[in-house]
Amino acid sequence: MEALKIVLQVLLGITSLLLTLLILLHKGRGGGMSDMFGGGMTTSLGSSGVAERNLNRITIVLGLVWGAVIVALGLIMRFSTDA
Repeated sequence: MEALKIVLQVLLGITSLLLTLLILLHKGRGGGMSDMFGGGMTTSLGSSGVAERNLNRITIVLGLVWGAVIVALGLIMRFSTDA
């Protein structure tokens, strides 16, 4: 059970960092962090509709994985007999 808890904690850390990165990559509604890393290039190179949709899908899936890991860790800690 301890190994599963460690694996879930590592997965939580990785998904947290990736989720933060993906959220910052989203197209901003008005000058935000997304414009900071190449504001002019995003309009000229164009984050096409397909790329934006894929980024949205990946972010949603990663968010669901992140939430499931948190719930799993909570259940493990709640029903752990190690106290």
